[in-house]
Amino acid sequence: MLASTAPTRTLAVFKLASCDGCQLTLLDCEDELLALAGRVRIAHFLEASGAVTPGPYDLGLVEGSVTTPDDARRVREIRAQCQVLVTIGACATAGGIQALRDFADVEEFRRTVYARPDYIETLATSTPVAAHVDVDFELRGCPIDRRQLLEVITAFLAGRRPDVPNHSVCFECKRRGTVCVTVAHGTPCLGPVTHAGCGAICPAFGRGCYGCFGPSGSPNLRALVPLLHQDGMDDRDVERLLRTFNASAFDKEVRP
Repeated sequence: MLASTAPTRTLAVFKLASCDGCQLTLLDCEDELLALAGRVRIAHFLEASGAVTPGPYDLGLVEGSVTTPDDARRVREIRAQCQVLVTIGACATAGGIQALRDFADVEEFRRTVYARPDYIETLATSTPVAAHVDVDFELRGCPIDRRQLLEVITAFLAGRRPDVPNHSVCFECKRRGTVCVTVAHGTPCLGPVTHAGCGAICPAFGRGCYGCFGPSGSPNLRALVPLLHQDGMDDRDVERLLRTFNASAFDKEVRP
């Protein structure tokens, strides 16, 4: 068998403000990554190894939101080092759960939580990477789906756009034969407005979707909110349901 003549591409993985869950998803792709070992060389991934090869890099994956002045500086440096930049996870694509600070006074939080708030340097908001630099692709999820992550890496190696659907979780429920929890049981569910990718895990176990993957390509939240009210939720309940992993992204969809 002839050896592959395809060039080895360099991959770098970076972290900003996040829980590391999306990086762990990459580490969990053990066997699948072995199949790509001859095509991809991990040059920077501190979650996996302290060995670092200086850039530039062919493909960069960024987990985490921009929450400090240092994050804002670093993300510009990362963008300059990566030919292709992909943001992974709700923090990097929508500001994450830490974007709940966007709806309150971050200075009050700082004074309340820290004994020496003058030592804490933070921004008033938690924003996605795309709010600061150009991004080539955004991969949603909290955490991301390993199948979609492998599709992104494979698509990069093939020189094509990743085939990641932009439809809602409802499509995934229908594909796996899951009965609609809202229609059958009156369970509040964000599936109609949430980006597909999780495989509709929660509805498959009789629970409503929590919106982990953020808004779908064409969400109609204005139509969904009255249905959530019909299923027993008041305005405060709806607000709490929307303000979790993708609070900032969903908030943009319901603004007048």
